[in-house]
Amino acid sequence: MDSTMEGLLETYLFETNSLLDGLDELLINAEKVGDFSTDDVNEIFRSMHTIKGSSAMLEFNSLMEIAHHIEDLFFYIRENGIDSLDQEQKSDLFNLMFKSTDKLREEVQKVENDEPLETNIDSFVSEINNLLNKVSKKSGDAETDTKADTGTAAPEGAAASCPDSDDPYFLHVYFEEGCGMENLRAFMLVNSLQEQGINFHFYPDDVATNSDTADKIIDEGFYLGFSTDADLETASKTVDSAPNIQSYEIMENPALVNDEPVADAPVAEVPAKAPEPAPAKAEAAPAASKAPAPAKKPASHGAVKQDLISVNLTKLDALMNIVGEIVITEAMVTSSPDLQGLKLDNFMKSARQLRKLTDDLQDISMSLRMVSVSGVFQKMNRIVRDMKQTLNKDVRLTIIGENTEVDKTIVDSISDPIMHIVRNSMDHGIETDVQDRIKAGKNPQAEIILSAKHTGSEVIISVTDDGQGMDTKAILAKAERNGILTKPAEEYSKKEILALLMMPGFSTNTEVTEYSGRGVGLDVVKKNVEAVGGTVTIESEFGQGSTTTLKIPLTLAIADGMEIAVGNSLFTIPLSNIRSSFKATNEDIVYDPSGHEMVRRMDEFYPVVRAYELYNIPDAQTNIDDGILMWVEANDKAYCLFVDRLIGEHQVVVKPLPAYLQQFHIKDSGINGCTILGDGNISIILDVANVYAAAQGIF
Repeated sequence: MDSTMEGLLETYLFETNSLLDGLDELLINAEKVGDFSTDDVNEIFRSMHTIKGSSAMLEFNSLMEIAHHIEDLFFYIRENGIDSLDQEQKSDLFNLMFKSTDKLREEVQKVENDEPLETNIDSFVSEINNLLNKVSKKSGDAETDTKADTGTAAPEGAAASCPDSDDPYFLHVYFEEGCGMENLRAFMLVNSLQEQGINFHFYPDDVATNSDTADKIIDEGFYLGFSTDADLETASKTVDSAPNIQSYEIMENPALVNDEPVADAPVAEVPAKAPEPAPAKAEAAPAASKAPAPAKKPASHGAVKQDLISVNLTKLDALMNIVGEIVITEAMVTSSPDLQGLKLDNFMKSARQLRKLTDDLQDISMSLRMVSVSGVFQKMNRIVRDMKQTLNKDVRLTIIGENTEVDKTIVDSISDPIMHIVRNSMDHGIETDVQDRIKAGKNPQAEIILSAKHTGSEVIISVTDDGQGMDTKAILAKAERNGILTKPAEEYSKKEILALLMMPGFSTNTEVTEYSGRGVGLDVVKKNVEAVGGTVTIESEFGQGSTTTLKIPLTLAIADGMEIAVGNSLFTIPLSNIRSSFKATNEDIVYDPSGHEMVRRMDEFYPVVRAYELYNIPDAQTNIDDGILMWVEANDKAYCLFVDRLIGEHQVVVKPLPAYLQQFHIKDSGINGCTILGDGNISIILDVANVYAAAQGIF
């Protein structure tokens, strides 16, 4: 595939996926209201028109056909009004649209995976056509204003060979055999010509309101009458590129004496034999992209879109790598040993300016990768909607903080974990019988809350349900039967029992369903979240509900940190985790009933963690008087870390640890990565939360 075609395909996939995501959100919101608004109908029509045209251009015929028939359906609805449908038909329309977006997304995924597209979609197309026939028969007698600009109607009993009219020229059009809804296809052609300002008449003139005209068009064809060569020429070009046209010919009105030869018309008779399907559909693409959309109020966001461009994520990755190297190089230059002891005022002034520019470059490059979690959150609406119908549960999804931004790579990584958690809440958490909720004094309608918020250098995403909660006794018993306990059952705390749910292959569900019971779920969540430097915790009260919390770093690239030394080892603590640093004496240290060291700060006592003991570092300071205490906090934990000395604040480029170290569970020891300092030394980046957990012997 050449670079031009590859770029075209990337653009197609991006735009089509964006349109489908937007359609999902639109359909969810419309279904909550129970009806489509006029703007909804127009938006769906425009989206399908775009997908149809771009798919035809790339010869993705299954996508083109599905989008084309949905476009036909919504063209009719747009012309006749959504109120022409009764409630049952609207319900059928919602279900059909959800199925259609799923089908389109399924075909798009095949394109992404370079798999062959489905060739037989007749049954799916028939389902769309059946609904269109159903709604068009119901509103077939409805009055519309679509004839206002169409000119004089054809006289009664017009001859099949040529309508009885004063038009000197005709275009006689036949649609492809079996395409269906010929009357609506004829009216779509009429609408397209009217938007170009062409003066013409059409016969039959009631194609928009009379579904019986479809049979007449099949038998006798559809006529377009013109009074000038110019209108005929423009119209013939439009007809020539329109979809589902089998053949057309230019005719002169035999009832008029006209010395002007029709030969001036630019289009000759098209063979009655329909062309091969694929080329025909491919040729339809330019028409789809060039044909103007029906008259509408301009979209308010059009001007904004002109200021946006799509950038390949690999290019942003390369940019971040370069910025990271610039940060390291800048530190190497300004901290070079060759400069020690020299008075270089001009150099230091330039170095400070370079640091400022480097910081600005880093901030901008990082902001380019920051995207809101709204896209991921909105997809959960669809998950809840489908499971509500499948499981017959009345549940509402409440979304909080959807505009919270994180790194693009992280957003992509947390989509599946959030989906697993929401499914678990729907399938396991929410009570099956609504009477159980009523007896427990709960609202009959269950609620799942999906929220996101910033806390310093990380984002906290939580999924909370008000369901039946988790039975820790049942979890512990299942874990014991599976032989995954590492110590006597009675020694497990509640938090440790809930953590067992994230063990590989663990499942308390006794039945295998579409959504759960296969022993795969929360272990995948834990693995995916930890892969981006995050953590997963579960909290639950039996009978009241559960909360699963994901703590995700904002970015994986660059961070502000404080360099510290313990013996001859260097460590980096993220600045966002540091509250203060201070000197203490042995007299300041007190002990809790278990003999653990504590120190008082602001009328509170905090545990002391000695870094040299945790990491077995020799030649480190052991006397409190000789070192420094770092008052740090993470999540809901705060403590004081005893270190030898502070080196200073630095901007560090986070480098992931080699994969082979993961087998030693090194992250459980509080080590989150490493960075290269300006002098070439390696500094270990500490995870403040896991340092405390490791010191307490939790892992």
